[in-house]
Amino acid sequence: MYPRSVSAASLRISLLLLLLLLSVSVCSELKVLVRLNDGQITAETLESDSERDIISVEFRHTDGTLITFLADFKRHVKILRALVLGEPERGQTQYQGLCFISRLEHGEIIPSEAMVRLRQKNPHIIRNAEEKRGLERMSMNMAVNLTLSWHLSSHIRSICRDAQDFIYTQEQDVKYWLQKGVESSVFKVFPQNIENAVLQSCSTTTDPWQPCSCSYTVRLEWYPCMLKYCRGHGPSPYKCGIKSCSKAYRFDFYTSRKQLCMWDEES
Repeated sequence: MYPRSVSAASLRISLLLLLLLLSVSVCSELKVLVRLNDGQITAETLESDSERDIISVEFRHTDGTLITFLADFKRHVKILRALVLGEPERGQTQYQGLCFISRLEHGEIIPSEAMVRLRQKNPHIIRNAEEKRGLERMSMNMAVNLTLSWHLSSHIRSICRDAQDFIYTQEQDVKYWLQKGVESSVFKVFPQNIENAVLQSCSTTTDPWQPCSCSYTVRLEWYPCMLKYCRGHGPSPYKCGIKSCSKAYRFDFYTSRKQLCMWDEES
């Protein structure tokens, strides 16, 4: 009787240890110091989960804005969220959430299974990207329905919940996802009169309640974008490291009033 009880208990412990080992093997977190475009230093957190096949990058700007980037490899979707601190003295809320959803292209960032194998080295060194990729400008002329967004990616709802009605995408990516079988109800087209109207830029609009075309620019200062391969004595090259990149995005999108785009002003 006792040996059987001990054996059952040992089996449960072994299974628990195996589950713990598996959880360690599929998830990872790195913290690196990076220099922002304004010269200030910030801590960047990179997380990877090879089981869910995702990678995320998160950091805070010196003005308090929290930037979150997530790559969903299973659904070929990338999410970029900005939580911009508001100015209560100008009638703004505590913060404003913006979410930009676009297609994840092959080779934009290293695979999640490669990311989980990276190990923390020299955490006090300030990282500089080896390659600065050019600015990518996107016209975000469609909206994403947060309630139905799980049809596109299960991660949109949790990341973009603070953005609510400010979740944007672009028409060319919507066409791609529709061809892949994503429900059309996920996407919302702006009213026809808005699409056809020539909107004034928010940076030149003086009326805070007037609709305008807003712009938001963000740069990912450091992320692992490519795998490096070296040649040894064998016939085939082997993985021997990563290449780091930085990349800037500019998003142009409709907003119902300038009050929601106060950062886009002429200096």
